[in-house]
Amino acid sequence: MSTQTTKILVFSHRPEVRETIVTAVGRRPAPDLGRVTYVEAGTVAEVLYEADQGGIDLAILDGEAQPTGGMGLSRQLKNEITDCPPIVVAVRRRDDRWLATWSQADAVIVHPLDPLAAAETVAEVLRSSAALPAVRG
Repeated sequence: MSTQTTKILVFSHRPEVRETIVTAVGRRPAPDLGRVTYVEAGTVAEVLYEADQGGIDLAILDGEAQPTGGMGLSRQLKNEITDCPPIVVAVRRRDDRWLATWSQADAVIVHPLDPLAAAETVAEVLRSSAALPAVRG
C-alpha cells in the first residue's frame, strides 16, 4: 500500500464541474494508490502555471470548459510541456470520446460521472504512468 500523496490538477471554468470531478474520483481512487490532493484551476492561465511548476501527477480537464476546452488544452500541454503529466478529459457525450484521441489525452471519463468508473480510470492512468520514471529538469 502506497503512502505517497498524488497531486491531481482539475480544470473547469465552472466550480460545480470541478467539485463533481473531485467528488467522483475521491481522495483515494484505489486501495493500492496513495491519497490524492487536488489543485483546482478555473482558467487556462492557472493550468499553464501549475503545469510549468511541475509536481502534478495527473490532470483532469473539462472538455466543455469555456472559452478554451479541455481537449484543446490537453493537446497544447502534450505538445508544449516536457514530461507532461498524464491527462484525463471529461466529456459530456460518449460520442465525443474520439476527440480525446486528437487531444492526445491518456483517458476519457463521461458525464454524468460514475464514481466507480471515474476512480478506476484515474487509478489505471496513475498506475501506467508510475511505471515510467519521472525526470524533472
